[in-house]
Amino acid sequence: MSTCIPQPSERPAAESCNGTWVPVAARALQLGFGLIESLVALLVISVGMIGIAGLYGQGLRASGTALYRTIAVNLAADMADRIRANRRGNAAYGGAATNGNCDAGGNTDCTIAAMAAHDLSAWQAQVRTQLPNGAGVVQYAGTTPPTYTIRVAWQEVGAGVLTLELPVRIANF
Repeated sequence: MSTCIPQPSERPAAESCNGTWVPVAARALQLGFGLIESLVALLVISVGMIGIAGLYGQGLRASGTALYRTIAVNLAADMADRIRANRRGNAAYGGAATNGNCDAGGNTDCTIAAMAAHDLSAWQAQVRTQLPNGAGVVQYAGTTPPTYTIRVAWQEVGAGVLTLELPVRIANF
């Protein structure tokens, strides 16, 4: 076991570090190294967090788009069900939409064409309220069996106008 004799100066030439003697000059070179490591780690974490924030934003946009597409599909299916319930409405579904007060408890003298125009009016109101800049159109093709093309369009942020088109064939009886 060796003993260390202190140097006769104000600053010692070596200091003990875990039982080993290290020159003071070598220790001075390592001062501030922990700070640089911390700054590099902070930079790496910051870049990672920016990436995570970007992915979060894309996820929000994708979920919004999926929601609007789901609403559009449900609205198109609703119109198809209305047409199936009034199978003899035919060309009236491709005509002008008017509110003939044909709701339950309303006008009981509704004709088939008036009911079709009312269905179209009520459905278009739903499309406008449930989708941003929503618009709904039904086209009738007088084929056998009758074919209807249901179109739902809406404004999507960053994607412009999106359109869902649903062709429906409904047999008359």
